Amino acid sequence: MSATGTTATGTATGIRLHAPAPGWSVTADVVIVGSGVAGLTAALRCQAAGLRTVVVTKARLDDGSTRWAQGGVAAALGEGDTPEQHLDDTLVAGAGLCDEEAVRTLVTEGPDAVRRLIATGAHFDESAEGALALTREGGHHRRRIAHAGGDATGAEISRALVEAVRARGIRTVENALVLDLLTDADGRTAGVSLHVMGEGQHDGVGAALAPAVVLATGGMGQVFSATTNPHVSTGDGVALALRAGAEVSDLEFVQFHPTVLFLGADAEGQQPLVSEAVRGEGAHLVDADGVRFMVGQHELAELAPRDIVAKGITRRMQELGAEHMYLDARHFGAEMWETRFPTILAACRTHGIDPVTEPIPVAPAAHYASGGVRTDLQGRTTVPGLYACGEVACTGVHGANRLASNSLLEGLVYAERIADDIAASHRENGLHARVPAPVPHPETPTHPLMPPEARFAIQRVMTQGAGVLRSADSLADAAAGLGRIHAEAAGALAENGKTAEPGVDTWEATNLLCVARVLVAAARRREETRGCHWREDHADRDDAAWRCHIVVRLNPDRTLAAHTTPTAEFPPTRPECRTNQQEQ
Repeated sequence: MSATGTTATGTATGIRLHAPAPGWSVTADVVIVGSGVAGLTAALRCQAAGLRTVVVTKARLDDGSTRWAQGGVAAALGEGDTPEQHLDDTLVAGAGLCDEEAVRTLVTEGPDAVRRLIATGAHFDESAEGALALTREGGHHRRRIAHAGGDATGAEISRALVEAVRARGIRTVENALVLDLLTDADGRTAGVSLHVMGEGQHDGVGAALAPAVVLATGGMGQVFSATTNPHVSTGDGVALALRAGAEVSDLEFVQFHPTVLFLGADAEGQQPLVSEAVRGEGAHLVDADGVRFMVGQHELAELAPRDIVAKGITRRMQELGAEHMYLDARHFGAEMWETRFPTILAACRTHGIDPVTEPIPVAPAAHYASGGVRTDLQGRTTVPGLYACGEVACTGVHGANRLASNSLLEGLVYAERIADDIAASHRENGLHARVPAPVPHPETPTHPLMPPEARFAIQRVMTQGAGVLRSADSLADAAAGLGRIHAEAAGALAENGKTAEPGVDTWEATNLLCVARVLVAAARRREETRGCHWREDHADRDDAAWRCHIVVRLNPDRTLAAHTTPTAEFPPTRPECRTNQQEQ
């Protein structure tokens, strides 16, 4: 284990994705990368504050991870519920690694953030009396999950926010893959380089210039073979931040959703999710003989926190030599399935399963990254002018395991805080007049791009060595496999100066390799089982040694610099608030 403490402010690594020089540019006060709940909430708040705002998104405005969210938004909105009770449930789920101040901020500001979302135009399901219809999910001791369209909450939130963004005339650049952070001569944020994929007002590589950049790029589930994440979730934001010198933390804590529709042992890519809300309404997890195996493993049985349920399913699969378990909700009846869970019902039937008459085959799959780019309570990273919110960020809210439906709430609350901080900076510093002058990027490749086929090789390596079950041996194999993938590309660059052709496939594969290396390094370092990090060779939680965060930066030579924090609370991200100390 390393010495505890903080490091100096992140500095640029000099590592950039090989790409053509920008052929066009737009200028703004703030560039927001991503169009999920976090990105669009930040955009609306920034625009309302009078900031010139540009939203850059990898596909269409409504095509991010938010639209796939089924369960809902967790907030203390019900009678008898309080932020303190929500805080307690979040801290328990986070397995000792939540930053309590960050969680208190979330649960205290959350209810009003949800009300503002409703005022923006999002329609949540209501009871017969006209109140919000609230349900329960794993780890929650109260009904506090607001949902829309039964199981289509994310789609409704995305619809409302996209309509608001378009109605207010916020400038957007769609079908654009962000490449790298641009910085000025002082190392401050100056915007981003990006590649527009053949559609829209611009084409090819360009630049969005601004003194503030907000990363809201979502997750990195595509680093594994099977995931609930869409195809675009390739860790682009985390990789960009690492190349820019920012700190990332907690990447070892990847939440595997317990109940993903099992489509076969060889299924790859995005898999249909069976929401935790199905269990919240009374569905049972059973094996092939109908035995409810979660009873007795936790006081909440099937509604235990996700890491516990995922482990319970995996253990039972191992015991029985089975490829999946079952989720039995036949007792719901056809009417409840059709009104409460129409999206899930349709997905199951598309794949030949009718949950009205038969149990649903389920198995864990990669779902959510609890870690990401390290931020403070204002969403500021360790790179001046660079912010992060949503799944790409590590605010300290989720700890070692995200509590169900806290993710949409985190996107709302911290996006608003980021917008307020940027607006305050503009008022204090008069940054409207500042036109960033970015340092030029190198024209020749200094680091290799991965070939497109590397994506699938990375996914196989990660699934085999760094999935639900991990050990020193499996993680060593994963590290070696990733090393071979990089060495092959680096060898070609060193030998003949050539690298893979710049393009979306090669940039995404390169980003996946970057985040995979950090994830495996952190998972090898944390020699305990905690939350959704399960080490078979270190089966117990070790608070004495490991109730801390692993923080990682990328060095200019592509090696990783890692250290641990003194406690579960994160140190400040601003240099004036930090102390010098030794780093390992």
